[in-house]
Amino acid sequence: MKPLSGFLRGAALLLGSLALLAGCGGGDSDTTATASTGTLKLSITDAPACGYDNVFITVKEVRVHQSEDAVDGDEGWQTIPVIDAPRRIDLLELTNGVLEELGQAVLPAGKYTQMRLVLADNSESTPLANSVVLSGTKAEEPLKTPSGQQSGIKMNVDITVEPDTVADFVIDFDACKSVVKAGASGKYLLKPVVSVIAVISSTAQRIVGYLNTTTMGESTLVSAQKDGVVVKATVPDAINGEFVLFPVPVGTYDLVIVSSDHATAVMTGVPVTTTEPTYVSSATVRIGLAPSGMQNATGAVSIIPDPLNTYATVRALQALYNGPTVEVASMPVDTDSGAYGFALPIASPRLASYLAVNPLIVSNPAVSVIFPADSTDASLTAAGKYTLEASVAGLTTQTAEINLSGGPAETNFSFVLP
Repeated sequence: MKPLSGFLRGAALLLGSLALLAGCGGGDSDTTATASTGTLKLSITDAPACGYDNVFITVKEVRVHQSEDAVDGDEGWQTIPVIDAPRRIDLLELTNGVLEELGQAVLPAGKYTQMRLVLADNSESTPLANSVVLSGTKAEEPLKTPSGQQSGIKMNVDITVEPDTVADFVIDFDACKSVVKAGASGKYLLKPVVSVIAVISSTAQRIVGYLNTTTMGESTLVSAQKDGVVVKATVPDAINGEFVLFPVPVGTYDLVIVSSDHATAVMTGVPVTTTEPTYVSSATVRIGLAPSGMQNATGAVSIIPDPLNTYATVRALQALYNGPTVEVASMPVDTDSGAYGFALPIASPRLASYLAVNPLIVSNPAVSVIFPADSTDASLTAAGKYTLEASVAGLTTQTAEINLSGGPAETNFSFVLP
């Protein structure tokens, strides 16, 4: 009886071990079967570019990772295949609310904090994979993308993919701030300024309005800003004056309209929701722009020592009387000379507040409504007064106050790298 008793005890232990393994989830196949997944969908859009008729990039693939510190070769990279890759895209066709879908993929659910946009190399294709066409010249110039072909353009993102849902995000490429000119060499470099915005509603999350085209200058830019930072920008339609800012994250914004030979117009308190579009004017009652003289703000930014792949940006900010501080112009400086230059309006900026029932929409039809000046007191208005802000990544931002009412201003900045 003792041998049989020992056998039974051994069998009981074996069965208990098997039960314990089963209770812990079994093998890898069971874990895989219960893993949560969701879908990440990506599109691309653009803010308008200044001085170019076309800005082409060719996208090979997009990759995401749950660690912002992950490098090539690390495990955990997820690839979103690009439709018709490699895909050549003219960013300047993607303005005024136009999106172009890149692709989508099923991924493990979770939070992703790094994205890589991998571009093709110019040596791999004809026509050029990445290039710019200068305005009015039809001359196509190569766009150098030193980091774009190998590891990809790196972006820190905040993307959450929920189980069994589609996470819809848009890569917003600011071509105007991303194309850097190297004057002496005649080259054009890609220094990407990119944001990634969640699309919660395909019909809302947008600001829509109309400008009086007879009051628009040769170039016009409409932007939604928060605390003087552009969140989304576009150019209005040249024929009907319509502008659409989409997608815009939910919040409250300053609508800023900058047009050559016209005073800057600002509408404060413009809401963006996920339930319906926000209309700030209509096709019958349009926003008109007041004329203004222009004056030049120029200068140069020096970086000591002059390192490779270190870039500077200069912005022109204007603080309205009893209003917000807004960005009127911004540009990357020439990488060879450090030069920058703006033509800025010197008339009083125009200021209005958004109303839930906007009088621009419900009032009797008129050609246009021009906002009043930010102050009727000439000593208080912000006319001609700007703050120039120069920045280099990793260094303290430098500022300078200028007043263009008396003529042009030249302002130089100097940075010293540690």
